[in-house]
Amino acid sequence: MAVLRLTCLLLALLVGARSAAAPLPVPAGGTVLLVIAPHPDDETLCCAGAIQQVLAAGGQAAILWVTSGDGSVLGALFEGHNPLRPQSMLELGARRMLEARAAATALGVSPDRQLFLGYPDGSLLHLLDEPQSVQRSPLTHARAVPYRTAAFPGDLYQGLALRRDFAAALERLQPTLVLAPSILDTHPDHRAAGRLARDWAAAHPGHELRLWIVHGGEGWPAPRTLLPALPLTPPPVARQLSWQALALTPAEETRKRRALEAHASQMRVMAPFLLAFVRSNELYAGEDVATGDAAACSSCAAASAGVSHPERTPQTKNASPPSATTPRSQPHGR
Repeated sequence: MAVLRLTCLLLALLVGARSAAAPLPVPAGGTVLLVIAPHPDDETLCCAGAIQQVLAAGGQAAILWVTSGDGSVLGALFEGHNPLRPQSMLELGARRMLEARAAATALGVSPDRQLFLGYPDGSLLHLLDEPQSVQRSPLTHARAVPYRTAAFPGDLYQGLALRRDFAAALERLQPTLVLAPSILDTHPDHRAAGRLARDWAAAHPGHELRLWIVHGGEGWPAPRTLLPALPLTPPPVARQLSWQALALTPAEETRKRRALEAHASQMRVMAPFLLAFVRSNELYAGEDVATGDAAACSSCAAASAGVSHPERTPQTKNASPPSATTPRSQPHGR
């Protein structure tokens, strides 16, 4: 490991000129952090270091997973499941929820601050673009949240319901700092989660929103392997954003890697990609840029304007394993 770290330090000197990210201060002690994760494993890839630093400073951290990751066809195949069988994909979703809870716990996030919405993996953009329509998940065949330990089990797969549940979860968690995907991320679920976060932040001024990217362009992050001490450089799809780098200690890098290892189903499929995020920093941007997707975000927000959101209390049944009630479905995801 010492040789590997020395090699990474030498590489860091070589790539340092390409890392245009300014330093990001350590989060303040009173921070209430919320990480918006489109899928299980995103919370660790983007933000494991930030979670550790907020908790070490005496703050609070929570994670909101928008999907349960039940659209990963390769994940199902590597687990020996038939992805054409809806019940198999539901079982994969339940497995990935358990893995995500284990990773979050390894990072120090308490079980009562680990929330799943359980919406369809791979279909979030469709839900936001057609907010009135109830949609059927292609792989699980579900038309409503099928997991009993989700925050709002049984809620319809509908854009309006997704926005309502998202807002209710944030109302309960009361974050002061939200880390969410950028709408420039190339994965459609990540762009959708970014739209949800940006709309919420626009309606709740005074809350800090910082953005991250996991799917940042072909070959990024490079090289795709475990290289501790090597800095992450800005993603090609979003170099125009003003990136800041949160520095991680070697101990924080190690804990991040161990949290990633809790995502065993995904490590079997894409370990080199996942481990490439265990670097000496994490990158966050303060704002997105105006794009066509941003216009779509505004129209979607307008579609839900005026819809009443009755008071809702997310349930957190973290003691029992997530399980499906009825065979439902989800699209191809990660």
